[in-house]
Amino acid sequence: MFRRLIALIPILVLSMACAPAEPPTPVAVGDGLMLALAVLEKDAEGNHVPQPAQLGILSPTSDGWVYTAVTDPDSNVFHKAMVYEPRTGERGILTAGGTGAYLKLWRNGTATTLWTEDFGGKFSRMRDVEIGDIFGDGVQSLAVATHDQGVVAVVKPTESGWEVDEIDTEPNTFVHEIEVGDLNGDGVMEIYATPSLPNKLDGTEQPGWVVRYVPAVGEGRVDVADLGERHAKEILVEDVDGDGIDELYVAVEAVAGGRVEIRRYDADTDPSEGILVASLEDKLCRFLTVGDVDGDGSKEMVAAAHKSGLWLLRPGDDPQAPWMISSIDRNSGGFEHAALLTDLDGDGTDELYVANDNAGEVNRYVWQDGSPVKTTLYTHPEGLSGFTWNIMPIPVELIPAG
Repeated sequence: MFRRLIALIPILVLSMACAPAEPPTPVAVGDGLMLALAVLEKDAEGNHVPQPAQLGILSPTSDGWVYTAVTDPDSNVFHKAMVYEPRTGERGILTAGGTGAYLKLWRNGTATTLWTEDFGGKFSRMRDVEIGDIFGDGVQSLAVATHDQGVVAVVKPTESGWEVDEIDTEPNTFVHEIEVGDLNGDGVMEIYATPSLPNKLDGTEQPGWVVRYVPAVGEGRVDVADLGERHAKEILVEDVDGDGIDELYVAVEAVAGGRVEIRRYDADTDPSEGILVASLEDKLCRFLTVGDVDGDGSKEMVAAAHKSGLWLLRPGDDPQAPWMISSIDRNSGGFEHAALLTDLDGDGTDELYVANDNAGEVNRYVWQDGSPVKTTLYTHPEGLSGFTWNIMPIPVELIPAG
């Protein structure tokens, strides 16, 4: 590990030394965005070859939004990047990499490996990660999903380093998504994950489930959603209805036919009887994000579908009844279609930030007089050959200079 960390430094220094002279990069004046990317380049035979994992950082400056890239040759994809403050109290950027599978914490341009593993499947990945007080001890631990060998793990900071506990494993099982929350309101953090049979690319059935673990009380895997011959690659645990207790939302894919279904599950919902709150005319939906787009104090949900665009979902007086659905932008799309509702400008109302990979753009939507107004923050110079797997905020003090 020590040799790998040292190898990163000459690469960064060399790239700075060889770059042509340019005017100084404008300084960030506010919080920005992190894009977790997989970048591909064509070889001489026209094959797409994965490049080192890339973290794209978009910073607001006095001259507009500026893009900076940080790469990691240990992996060929960043599935997620997010701000993390372990017990030490020093914040950094947490990255979840794939092929190789690395969980790293970056501080001041230097990465520390928290966990790396070869899981033995076709792909070895840290596919998703969430942060929470999983053991109720005041320590922010990590819940990790690892893609194609069914591994779900908890990574906990300790006084001497990092403790990894693989709480579940199931060969030839894909786990794409993980969430943490408290559906029964008992104050104990639960972990939710999305195991399924391996990905099918021919439109045939791919059975899947949503399962729960409660490490603080030693509870192992419990099925909370049986999706039959379908599966989900996106779930969200959030208190959307404002009653102080989280709900579980599952975006059930429709690869084998039908429509994407957004289903709600409460702590007492029968696993076979999720409540259908919305459906979309699409086969895939990989991002659900929640916030308040109009400043009315109530939460809305945005669903980012594969081809049919962005959709605003509004619960009514009865949040378990079908929600109101309206189109935000039918021309936005992508295989993942990463989306985030957050209040970067601090005006008390959330903006929607979206990686429209089909157009090679990062866009912002702000609601004005009840309608979304789009601004393009960044366009990849030659389009994006690859995927934006996730988009998250980054505070101004963590944005790299230059």
